[in-house]
Amino acid sequence: MPDDTPALILASTSSYRRTLLERLGLPFAVEAPGIDEAAAPGEAPAELAARLAAAKACAVGARRAGAVVIGSDQVAECGGQVLGKPLSVANARLQLASASGRVVEFHTAVALLHADGVRLQQHTDRTRVRFRRLDAAAIAYYVEVDRPFDCAGSFRSEGLGAALLEAVETEDPTALVGLPLIWLAQALGRAGLDPLSAR
Repeated sequence: MPDDTPALILASTSSYRRTLLERLGLPFAVEAPGIDEAAAPGEAPAELAARLAAAKACAVGARRAGAVVIGSDQVAECGGQVLGKPLSVANARLQLASASGRVVEFHTAVALLHADGVRLQQHTDRTRVRFRRLDAAAIAYYVEVDRPFDCAGSFRSEGLGAALLEAVETEDPTALVGLPLIWLAQALGRAGLDPLSAR
């Protein structure tokens, strides 16, 4: 890679986002953004995801001058209620019981801060996930096997979570996992880090 190529930093400690970004074949570092992720009063889920993605990119960019920084955030909602990371068996079971037979929307936002520290590209993907009707036994088994305690909505689409679903509507299947690579690959190109360019 040429010496004048800016460093790339993923402003996240998420193993899911790190694994996704590795698909693009660009060298990158990871750094925790260390921001307050609480929602503002009355803030819509999509707005929350977009604000946090930008805040993460800008927080790390302020500490790493000259780097291209990726920030991302995902917010799930069902019937107007935000579904956070369950963090426990009981919460995961409650979330999945609530989602049974319903549609859950996942708002996955990404922000790309250019090396100049000023230009910021932003995008939010909306993925609609329709859950099957699930009984308590199926929910309990799934939670025990997949242990989705760090996943918004309490399921992993890349694991056994696919068995919970009837359909997924999205423009980018990677967005549901946590990072919309289709948009991001093009945004990186505009920032001077095209994944398809020889290095």
